Parts: sequence; C-alpha cells; structure tokens
Amino acid sequence: MTIQLLDIRPYRESDESAVVQLWIDCNLVMPQNNPQNDIRLKIEFQPELMLIGTIENEIVATAMVGYEGHRGWVNYLAVSPSRQRLGLGRKMMEAAERKLKEIGCPKLNIQVRTTNTGVIEFYKKIGFLDDNVIGLGKRF
Repeated sequence: MTIQLLDIRPYRESDESAVVQLWIDCNLVMPQNNPQNDIRLKIEFQPELMLIGTIENEIVATAMVGYEGHRGWVNYLAVSPSRQRLGLGRKMMEAAERKLKEIGCPKLNIQVRTTNTGVIEFYKKIGFLDDNVIGLGKRF
C-alpha cells in the first residue's frame, strides 16, 4: 500500500463511530475525554478543520485542527495501528499545516503526553522542537 492512496477530506456526520473507534484503537481516549462530545464541539467551530484520512473509503487517520487567531493546534492525530509507519501521519500533519497556513496561522502547537515517547519521536522527525514550556490545563 502506498501513501498516495490517502484521501484527506473534512469530517462527515456518518464518520463518528469509525472515528471514535480509531481513537480508542490508538489509545487517545482517556477517562476524562468524551470523544463524541469532542467531535460535536469541533464541528460546531471550524468544521472544515476536522480532517479525515481514508484509503478506499476506510477511515484510517484523523487530525482535529484548530486556530484561535494566535496559534494553531492539532489534537487527535490518529493513524490506524495496522497502517502506522507508512507516512500517513506525516501526510495528515502536512494537510493540517497547509490548512493553517491558508488561514494565516504563524505557528503550530501540539501537546503530547510525556509517557507517549514514540509519538514524541514522530513529531521530532517531522520538525517539531521542544518549546521548553509546560502544558497546563483546567477542566470545566
């Protein structure tokens, strides 16, 4: 299988169950996350930035992209475990970066759990650097 077959398109309502299952398969869903709610919130704001990667109509990758006027963000970058290390994650990030540049975003930020060392190495390979910051959060 070649990465040229990857089609990247915006999210469709009919994608929800496959997207949530992909996120579960990629260990992206944590007890504090409600993936259906996360999808709903995203498609209410910048729905064109909820990217779905398919091969032969099968959902194999996602990237939830956002821009609030200062920095861009990517969440839920996922590639089906059986299709990892084929360049699909890189293709999804390239699409995310293209979308952000088109709307004038000057910088892309990502957050990765410190325990997810393989993913940290992936991001370093595609040009991300440690900004020497600590991510803090507050749940409402």
